[in-house]
Amino acid sequence: MTISHDIFSPIKYELFILDTNLKKMVGAKNPILYAAAEHLFYAGGKRIRPAVVLLIAEATAKKINIKPEHLRLAEITEIIHTASLVHDDVVDECQTRRGVNTVHYKFSTKVAVLAGDFLFAQSSWYLANLNNLEVVKTISKVITDFAEGEIRQGLSHFDTNISVDEYTEKSFYKTASLIAASCKAASILSSTQKNIQNNFYLYGYHLGLAFQIIDDILDIIGYQESLGKPAGSDLKNGNLTSPILFALEEKPELYSFINREFQNKEDTKRSIQIIKNTKGVEKARDLALEHVQASIQALDKQNMSPAISNLQLISHYVANRLN
Repeated sequence: MTISHDIFSPIKYELFILDTNLKKMVGAKNPILYAAAEHLFYAGGKRIRPAVVLLIAEATAKKINIKPEHLRLAEITEIIHTASLVHDDVVDECQTRRGVNTVHYKFSTKVAVLAGDFLFAQSSWYLANLNNLEVVKTISKVITDFAEGEIRQGLSHFDTNISVDEYTEKSFYKTASLIAASCKAASILSSTQKNIQNNFYLYGYHLGLAFQIIDDILDIIGYQESLGKPAGSDLKNGNLTSPILFALEEKPELYSFINREFQNKEDTKRSIQIIKNTKGVEKARDLALEHVQASIQALDKQNMSPAISNLQLISHYVANRLN
């Protein structure tokens, strides 16, 4: 399922400005770093994270126009997300992302690591220049969370003892933290009350978890177009996600493939087929839908507006990525 352009219609102009600014903001003096960053942003993406920030700004702004600080926050959010993808691709040894070669594959691992670091540094600079300490505190914690998520994932490769709760916590660090924090930060910039800020944080928290769980399902059922990277990557790298953990409860024979780290030629293919023949994918989808519903409920106390309605539609889009 693709995102309807109607969802983004209230912020169409702001998203156009965002795309233009992203390419200007990566103006590294080093031509290799610039080429690497430019390569990433020209690859595009759904821009869901900045769109959510801008829709929250639209919903909470006391004036008609979205503040420049909100637009800059949306840009910062996308830069941080992109930086995390560069480092993820290095760790996971992915060759493609969003239909193009990854930075480390096109350039080198060294350039990719430096490009990711450069983007994190750029985001920190622009974040500091928002001159809002609460927003700085809220967003800067995300970079720590990314590191925590990567460490947890790295230490749990092929670990069949990982629980669904531990998987969810890791998913928060790797994906939901940024969305939740940026939702809250957008609300902070609008000078809303604490309870409203917390409600938007919850919206982002649950939306982010749902998004990650659906990504993990797509890794198993093979929709590379929706996933943005080759299907089966998580399984091959030993990242045991929710559909795999649920499938293990039904099919203990999966343990033998995981314990030998899919060394035999057909191990990954056979494992995916076994998982598809269990209720693992269905249970993981149910878990994702619980978070989708929770994200929608977090918006219940907000005054209904086109922006709030579109935030709800984004939640439904996440739920329907498997259709």
